[in-house]
Amino acid sequence: MIPVASRSSERARPSLFWLLAVLVVPFVSFVAKLRFRGREKLPATGAFVLAPNHYSEFDPLIVAVAVWRLGRLPRFMAKDSLFRVPVLGWALTRTGMVPVARSSSRTAAAQTIAQSRALVENGRGVIVYPEGTLTRDPDLWPMRGKSGAVRLAMAGDIPLIPMAQWGTQEIMGRYSKGLKLWPPRKRVQISIGDPVDISDLVGKEHDQAAVTEATERLMAAITALLEDLREEKAPSKRWNPADHGQKETGRLDS
Repeated sequence: MIPVASRSSERARPSLFWLLAVLVVPFVSFVAKLRFRGREKLPATGAFVLAPNHYSEFDPLIVAVAVWRLGRLPRFMAKDSLFRVPVLGWALTRTGMVPVARSSSRTAAAQTIAQSRALVENGRGVIVYPEGTLTRDPDLWPMRGKSGAVRLAMAGDIPLIPMAQWGTQEIMGRYSKGLKLWPPRKRVQISIGDPVDISDLVGKEHDQAAVTEATERLMAAITALLEDLREEKAPSKRWNPADHGQKETGRLDS
C-alpha cells in the first residue's frame, strides 16, 4: 500500500475540503469498507479526468472518499445552476468544482476548452460520470456514455482514467430513498484502470466521430473493470435508454 502522504501534496494545505472530510469520511467509513485495485493508477499530481460508473445516489460519496484517500481532492462536474444557490454556490466555487451549462454547442465548446485549460494550469483533477445519470441497465452495467468526460480530456490532452466500483448498491439501491445502515461496513470494491488511449484523438473535441470513438473506448474500459470486479461478463450490447423508450434525466452533458 502506498502511503497517501508520499503520493501527493495536494491535501497538505488546509482547505474547505478538510471540513467536508471531517464530516463525510467517518460516515462513509462506518457504512463501507473500501477495497482498492489499481490505486497507483490515479495520477499523484497534475490534471486528470476520472470517469466512474454510476448506479446509486450514494456512489458519489464513495468515489469522493476514495479519491481523498488516494491523496487527491475530489472535484466533480456540477450543473451551473447549483453555483447560483446561496451558500452552496460559494462552497462549490471555493472547492473548485467544475460548472457545466446546458447551452448551445458553440458556447459549450468554448466552455469545455476553458475548463480543460484551467484543470491543466491548476494541476487539478475532476470526476465526471460519463453516463450523465444513474444507469438504466436492469443489471446495473454501464449504459451508453455521454461526451463530457472525453471532451475535457481531448481538449487539454488530460489523462482519462476509467474507474469501476461495485457494492454500493448494498448501501443504497438504485432509486432507493433510504440507506441500509445495518449491518454496517458493506464491502465496496474500487478498481482504477490505466488511462484510456485517446492520443490519436487529442484536439478533435469538435469532431463528433472522434468524440463518439473516444466515448466508446472509455465505456469499454469502465465495463471491463466492472466485469473483473463482478466476475461476470456484461451484455454484448450496451444499454441505450432511447432503444427502450426511456428518458435520461439528470444528465450533465450530451
